[in-house]
Amino acid sequence: MSPPISPSGSAPVSTIRNLGPASDASFARAGITSAQQLHDLGADAAYAKLLACGSQPHFIGYYALVMGLQGRPWNDCKGDEKKALRRQFDRLKAENLNNPDAPPAGIEQILNAIGTGTKR
Repeated sequence: MSPPISPSGSAPVSTIRNLGPASDASFARAGITSAQQLHDLGADAAYAKLLACGSQPHFIGYYALVMGLQGRPWNDCKGDEKKALRRQFDRLKAENLNNPDAPPAGIEQILNAIGTGTKR
């Protein structure tokens, strides 16, 4: 396996392998605005932030992120490694989508921000 790529400075998230321009916007909503921030956080913490701010969970997106941070193509994930990543993905989903103490996401977050949500 090749060593993780350590992007420099303020390069956008989309400079990481497997991540495109839409990733820049998604990660920015989660407060991650550079490839370096994403690299420093790591895949699990960054993906948890995505889920916490309302992004829909998607296994392929998760393992493409993991592979990208390792400098590998997204479709390099196979066999036992892919099964282990699926278990990790399921754990992240369970911890971050079923957490009653998590900040509201999606439309609830917007409604709370303007003072019309149910959690006032």
